Amino acid sequence: MRNSGFVLALIMSLFLLSNALAGTVSGKISFSGAKPSLPKIKMNADPKCVKMHGGKDVDAEAVVINGNGTLKNVFIYVKSGLAAGGKYPIPANTVTFDQQGCTYHPHVLGMMVGQKIEIKNSDPTLHNVHSLAKNTKGFNVAQPKQGMKMQQVFEKPEVMVKVKCEVHNWMSAYIGVLDNPFFAVSDDKGSFEIKNLPAGTYEIEAWHEKFGTKTMKLTVGASDTKTADFSFSGN
Repeated sequence: MRNSGFVLALIMSLFLLSNALAGTVSGKISFSGAKPSLPKIKMNADPKCVKMHGGKDVDAEAVVINGNGTLKNVFIYVKSGLAAGGKYPIPANTVTFDQQGCTYHPHVLGMMVGQKIEIKNSDPTLHNVHSLAKNTKGFNVAQPKQGMKMQQVFEKPEVMVKVKCEVHNWMSAYIGVLDNPFFAVSDDKGSFEIKNLPAGTYEIEAWHEKFGTKTMKLTVGASDTKTADFSFSGN
């Protein structure tokens, strides 16, 4: 028992030490140029969806420009530079993917291979979740009742997996699936942060569903904090 306690304490110490010596990459996703003109989402095909929004059309989700001139829903990840054959533990937490107000929440998310994703229907109407994954087995499941839940996993990495609804053609979302935990999604301030990155030189990529990708190379030292700002243009 004493030996097992010692081994556990040693593992925890090494884990804490590795995190203490790891780096952080953070930044913002700026936007310049003319904001694209996107049509409002008309939900007339389903009166229940219309009612949820008080009869009003809904802003399109493909491009969300924040009040400070930054972009939301950009997926940022380490594209290359990690040690070959590196193994990272699968997170114990389950990612939540909700159908609410006849739209997907969140619109862009990230998760690891093998991590569970819980898909739920918070609406009092029929929804359908169709994964268009190319690298792993997809799924196409209906959730006809409010409160229904199911869990899925992705078996291989893929950037990005598109998800759509076969019932409501305006519903779509994107999931970044990686075999490592070094990814983030820009928030309503355009900010992101990737923590606990081992020292090294990396290619960081920022992906947006309308504006494509931007990449940069970055060297991160132990206990280092580096800035990786990206800029997309509407021109």
